[in-house]
Amino acid sequence: MIVNATDYHTAGEPFRIVTGGVDSLPGRTILDKRRYAAERLDRVRELLVHEPRGHADMYGCFVTDPEDEGGDLGVVFFHNAGYSTACGHGTIALATWALESGRVDATEPETKLAIDAPSGRLPVTVSVEGGRVRGVRFRNVPAFVAAEGLCVGEWRAAVAFGGAFYASVELPGGIVPAELPRLIEAGREIKRGLEAGRDWVHPLEPELRDIYGVIFWQEEGGADEALVQRNVTVFADGEVDRSPCGSGTSARLALLDRSGALARGQTLRHLSIVGTEFKARVVGDADVAGGPAVVTEVAGSAHLTGYHQFVLEPGDELGTGFLLR
Repeated sequence: MIVNATDYHTAGEPFRIVTGGVDSLPGRTILDKRRYAAERLDRVRELLVHEPRGHADMYGCFVTDPEDEGGDLGVVFFHNAGYSTACGHGTIALATWALESGRVDATEPETKLAIDAPSGRLPVTVSVEGGRVRGVRFRNVPAFVAAEGLCVGEWRAAVAFGGAFYASVELPGGIVPAELPRLIEAGREIKRGLEAGRDWVHPLEPELRDIYGVIFWQEEGGADEALVQRNVTVFADGEVDRSPCGSGTSARLALLDRSGALARGQTLRHLSIVGTEFKARVVGDADVAGGPAVVTEVAGSAHLTGYHQFVLEPGDELGTGFLLR
């Protein structure tokens, strides 16, 4: 097996884009293509995510055709436990790659494109200056609050949807690298507890389900007019997001808008555990199955880190690899 990939990082979070060695994914919708990948391409996911070619915190995608002529490309995201329904940092990296690779023609000062993700179609704007991509912002699918005031052991959580379901847990002063082992275990505990208590299912699409991630967050203050918070998101099977988590940022915006902590028009400066930043805001109202929701916009930048050709030799006793966490 030989698979080609191009790697980016978005605010420190890796994103591995499959560019060769895999045939086009069949299916009418991105959810169809996602099911096909889970059934037929999981060895490729394992090869690219697992050690020794990857690691427990690797993230990546298969690039697909869009669902119809209104889209520019589609995407099936993957991680250490399978296939996610949304990935904001991946959307930013994929849009950057699309222009830098020539998949989509770049125009200055902005290039508009539409990316079909499992959660829905995402309008994307890429800032281009001097022929180079300078930044990306995308409008996410409608985000909404699913539940508040939930208790799981010692933890108090709220759940919101931002392309996937995220639990938010305030942890003042705790968003530091030294706390990661504890937060990984706490994230797993909170996810198990919330899923044991009820089913988390999007009211319009049953495949958008379950608690995907747990966002631990804290207030940061700030001297400007923006609201500044720091977070670390534990998702999938104890995977840690190095970026501020794009779809998780949308989920946070739904909660902040509901509580009034973020005024309409105000920017959320969302910091990661490594100090990188997304800027995000609520740009409008929406409706999901008769319930209130918000339209959010998240902005960040991605950078190329490498080109790879991964090989699995027939006699390799480790096969597609292993994970230690």
